[in-house]
Amino acid sequence: MSASTEHTPSGTGRRLRLGIVGLGRAFMLMLPTLARHPRLQLVAAADPRAEAREQFAADFGGTGYAEAENLFKDPAVEAVYIASPHQYHVEHVKAAAAHGKHILVEKPMALTIEACEAMTDAVRSAGTHLVVGHSHSFDLPYLKTRAMIDGGAFGAVRMITAVNFTDYLYRPRRPEELSTEQGGGAVFSQAAHHVDVVRLLGGGLVRSVRAGTGAWDPRRPTEGAYSAFLTFEDGAFASMTYSGYGHFDTDEFLGWVGEMGQRRDEAEYGAGRRLLSGVSSPEEEAALKNNRAYGLGVSAASTPGGAAAHNHFGLVIVSCENADLRPLPHGVMVYGDGERAFEPLAPPRVPRAEVVDELIDAVLGLHPPLHTGEWGTATMEVCLAMLDSARENREVRLRRQVGLMAGLTAPLVHSSSPAGEPAQEGQA
Repeated sequence: MSASTEHTPSGTGRRLRLGIVGLGRAFMLMLPTLARHPRLQLVAAADPRAEAREQFAADFGGTGYAEAENLFKDPAVEAVYIASPHQYHVEHVKAAAAHGKHILVEKPMALTIEACEAMTDAVRSAGTHLVVGHSHSFDLPYLKTRAMIDGGAFGAVRMITAVNFTDYLYRPRRPEELSTEQGGGAVFSQAAHHVDVVRLLGGGLVRSVRAGTGAWDPRRPTEGAYSAFLTFEDGAFASMTYSGYGHFDTDEFLGWVGEMGQRRDEAEYGAGRRLLSGVSSPEEEAALKNNRAYGLGVSAASTPGGAAAHNHFGLVIVSCENADLRPLPHGVMVYGDGERAFEPLAPPRVPRAEVVDELIDAVLGLHPPLHTGEWGTATMEVCLAMLDSARENREVRLRRQVGLMAGLTAPLVHSSSPAGEPAQEGQA
């Protein structure tokens, strides 16, 4: 099989003027993308922390606002990336849409179906675009796998196996991140990735969910693990298992390439638990997390810009009628009837460029978005059904699912930006 190549997408010369709402952890994860993507111009940011706003101005020369509402009123802002805490997403999306802004909103989209639908209704009424992400279903290996499935050579998808073991629960957290009711825990924060990947590969239309969840450490009183069995309308089925308890690590199955595409050191084993071992209070833990926040010694210049490979979300195997497909950080492995082959992908020059490309292509009318409000609502319906199923010990039927438009992933695979250009002026 021939290697996939990246090329400059149509409209690369047109830079989207983006405002950021929330300069916290989600923004930090996207910072290497936002700082280096040649199709973006960061023009404004809103955050209550003065030091974060000052750092943004130093890095990008943009305007800082203490209140999100003032950013939404800024005529220089065409689109906004809403990276505020989960509970503010619906308020911020509705306000941004009311001011005619296109929107990229972080996962999880919201904490209730009603909130998700209110967000979707708001952008529909405003005539703007809503893209829900990032989630790992933007990652190029998963998009490539879906495009290969759509090609028809491997037959229909029959089964999906998705397994991810991390130290998620033992990274420094604020108290609300350890409260399911406030949007914390593995289902809201991690299954939002897992479900999105599985729905992408399975075609989107999940019919029912049966799940169990685990909360096994009283010091971390939220879900740290789950297993779920999903059935699709066409008869395909999927199993998802996740553990964030910091023991086995599925990066061992992926050549020690980390979730963000970075090289991992096996000697890091247990680092998360060791870091927390000296913490004696929730306040101290929150301070430990805040010490690594944007504006407190962390800037665009101090954030690693590249990645050794593409992002991923653990071990994923798609069993089709004629082959098993395994997306990997460097490409897609194909296990056929008589031979196996590897479909390589060029390494990313800007990590997670696909997230920004999807938003910009939607705004410019080049390609319709995949991760719409309706798509995000369907993913959250599965996540909420997992919690209901585990709590009530029953299978849950779904009714808000949406399928993939035929061939939609192909242009997303080929529009991944080359993004080799230097960061915009004003960056430190």
